[in-house]
Amino acid sequence: MTMTATTLSKSSECIELENRYGAHNYHPLDVVISRAEGVFVWDAEGNRYMDFLAAYSAVNQGHCHPRILQALVEQSKRVALTSRAFRNDQLGLFYQQLCELSGFAKVLPMNTGAEAVETAIKAARKWAYTVKGVPRNQAKILVFSDNFHGRTTTIVGFSSEDQYKDGFGPFTPGFEILPYGDVAAVEAAMDENVAAILVEPIQGEGGILIPEDGFLRRLREITDDYNALLMLDEIQSGLGRTGKMFAYEHEEIRPDVVIIGKALSGGFYPVSAILADGEVMGVFRPGDHGSTYGGNPVAAAVARAALDVITEEGLVERSAELGAYFIERLRAIDSAHVAEIRGRGLWIGIELHAEAGGARRFCEALMERGLLCKETHDHVIRIAPPLTIDRSQIDWALDQITDVLQLA
Repeated sequence: MTMTATTLSKSSECIELENRYGAHNYHPLDVVISRAEGVFVWDAEGNRYMDFLAAYSAVNQGHCHPRILQALVEQSKRVALTSRAFRNDQLGLFYQQLCELSGFAKVLPMNTGAEAVETAIKAARKWAYTVKGVPRNQAKILVFSDNFHGRTTTIVGFSSEDQYKDGFGPFTPGFEILPYGDVAAVEAAMDENVAAILVEPIQGEGGILIPEDGFLRRLREITDDYNALLMLDEIQSGLGRTGKMFAYEHEEIRPDVVIIGKALSGGFYPVSAILADGEVMGVFRPGDHGSTYGGNPVAAAVARAALDVITEEGLVERSAELGAYFIERLRAIDSAHVAEIRGRGLWIGIELHAEAGGARRFCEALMERGLLCKETHDHVIRIAPPLTIDRSQIDWALDQITDVLQLA
């Protein structure tokens, strides 16, 4: 008998099929999610869990937000895809909303975060040659250790994580990796061929690594001095996650290019974009760059609703208030396993001592208590709940985290 989705009533069946037919390029926790709403998810047996990963910040608005769902359904009934060979009645409205929200003059939409990063790289290089006057094929982009900007071959080529690169070379030249947060290293690397600095304001995959105050401001000054672009990857940190609409606002700077994705669709549909002003975006001419799905009507309608939810439901302010409360409470936990609590807004990393035995076992213990977290870089428990969470839900989660950190 052919097994269909409707017959997969047990988590064990789902896991067995994944393991048999799927590529083994992930190491997920063994929970099979079959339904989700708000901050909660349910497995195939009906057990409820609180989601403290929020799909790596893609569901800042909570799972299955009804306003975003309505936009998805209504637009899908009218027209789903035209490609950019024709115009659609949603794209201009999406552009206007995003530009007014961000303060940038132009938007270039794509689908995934990695595509948006690739778009920013292409924009920086073409700007370097056509505007700055860098000699052809000599443009250099400065990046940082422990970065995570995606999984394409170009992007993994400038990762400092050996596993991300192993077996995938040769890689695209033109990138220089510097220590994250090291201003002196940036100053030493700058020259007239530097097209841009590409940086995450906070490194999520790296373990919620927050540079010292003033780092982004200094990067802004250095790029201004050398007529280079400052490009910020806000795919995870943007759209309210850190208690500001964009994480760079904590340092009161304005970058040249901002890369966004994930929560731009509230988890319903892949939507990403780069934001910039006319000098940078003006380097693109018809045929230079594109995407069949980028800027399609469903994507635009979904993104408009996702942005409405963030602004009209006060999710940025909620992240700032509840994030400060959460971090304070976490730092009060008495646990020999904890080396450091790092966070900004509702984006928090619990770094464990090496002798604690790795973060995975703590995440598994939390899963048994109904709380879903995920480890990163072996020794960090990453916390990023939907921004719709309330204080009572945080208090319940704190009880589970306290017990696991003290007993595990």
